[in-house]
Amino acid sequence: MGQQQLLLIVLAIIVIGIAIAVSTTLFDSNATTSNRDAVIGDLNNLGAKAIEYYMKPKNLNGGGKSFTGWKLPAELDTTANGNYVLTVSSQSVTIRGYGVSKAANGNKIQYLARVTPSGVSISKRN
Repeated sequence: MGQQQLLLIVLAIIVIGIAIAVSTTLFDSNATTSNRDAVIGDLNNLGAKAIEYYMKPKNLNGGGKSFTGWKLPAELDTTANGNYVLTVSSQSVTIRGYGVSKAANGNKIQYLARVTPSGVSISKRN
């Protein structure tokens, strides 16, 4: 009877260990996916702000059909989701978004948003 109980305890410990390992992996995967979605959302938001600046006349503190002069709002330069780097030309804006989570290759997740007067396109960098 003692050996059966010992065997059941060892088996229970193994099953619990496997369950913990699987749940940790699932949690990390979910956190990365959530961070990816949040970075994409931030990039869309920043792209919309850039287009808004482009469309506003200069006398209303806009770009007057130019992106030149648009800057990242200070509070959106770095967020809980990641940080963002901006490159501006007169007819386009490029925003690089670096998330706080790491991708499968070990680097921080990265997305690139290209903003033109007609819209925002986002591509995955890693």
